Formats: sequence, C-alpha cells, structure tokens
Amino acid sequence: MRTCKQLVSKGFFAALAAGLLMSCQGNKAGNNTPAPTTAASNGTQAAAGSFKIAYVDLDSLEAHFEYFKEKRALLEQKQQQMDNQLKGKARALQSEYEDLQRRASTLTQEQGEAAQRSLMGKQQQLEQEAQNLRAAYTEQETKFNEELQKRLDDFLKAFNSDKRYAYIFSYRSTASNILYKDPAYDVTPEVIKGMNEHGGDSSK
Repeated sequence: MRTCKQLVSKGFFAALAAGLLMSCQGNKAGNNTPAPTTAASNGTQAAAGSFKIAYVDLDSLEAHFEYFKEKRALLEQKQQQMDNQLKGKARALQSEYEDLQRRASTLTQEQGEAAQRSLMGKQQQLEQEAQNLRAAYTEQETKFNEELQKRLDDFLKAFNSDKRYAYIFSYRSTASNILYKDPAYDVTPEVIKGMNEHGGDSSK
C-alpha cells in the first residue's frame, strides 16, 4: 500500500513560493510608480519672442511635494501589510505540508490522498487571495497616480493662466525625451512651492 509520503510531492510548494510571496519592489516610492507626465513652467522669461516653453523636473517634484510623499508612504504601508499577510499564510501552509510529511508513514493511502487534496485546495485559495490582493493594490496605485496627475494638471492651468508658456514639458533623469534642458526654463521650484502651499489644489 502506498503511503502519504509517496503521494505528496516534495516540490509541492515550488510554485507557491514563486507565485504567492508578492514582491512589489518595483512599485515602491521613487521606483516604478508612474508619476504625473505633465510639467510646469518658470517665472523666468528666458525664451525669445512670444513662443515660450518651460519644464518641470518630476524627480525633484516627487522629492519635495509633501502631499505626494505622504500619500506614497501610506500606499507603501498598505503594500507591506499585504505582503506580510501573504507571507504569513504561505509559511503556515508550508508548516502544514511539512507536518504531513512527518506523519506520512502513519497514514493510509486514503488518508494521504485526502490530506493532499486538502493542502492543494488551501494552496489554490491562497493563490486566489494573492491575485485579489495584487489587483486591489494595483487599483489603489492607479487611483493614486490619477489623483496626482489631476492635481498637477489643475495647478498648471492656474499657474499658466496668463498664457506665458505655449508648452510645459516634464523631465525625468532616467526616462525623458528631452535631450537638453536649460535651467533658465526650469520652473520646478515655483511649482513645488505652489503645490505645497495648496496641496496641489489650485482652487484653494
């Protein structure tokens, strides 16, 4: 008669370890979080003629815009809580599997098969929970980015209400289509100051 030890695969948790321990390193602040893609303009009238442009350094904006830092910290905290929750449940399931291995020789084939089905069911439940949590986190992150984008857009409309600038570009050191930037057109300090004063809400 086959024992439970023969029925339970030693690689039972290989996929679990890879799929459930959610790592959102790429989503931490300052990493891969999408930032507002519009930019702001400077009070410096450096451009010649009537066609004037300006840019906002998004790296600097994210580093000094207090509202962004506070909201990002809260989002990171939620991500860490979800990660810890999944890791805790995965460890508990791993312990249950190891206990089954230790008792395998004392179980009948029927008992072993039932225990294995139970573990596989719990694994599937945990995988579904992980998927749901990842989806919830992604939704929160998307709303976070959309809110920040709207705040920046609204602020820039008020900031450039006098039509000083025809275009306001965004700049980021690690990902930008701007090959050269003249500091004379950098309005980032003014934008940071204004958005911190109003929390990014131009209606205040």
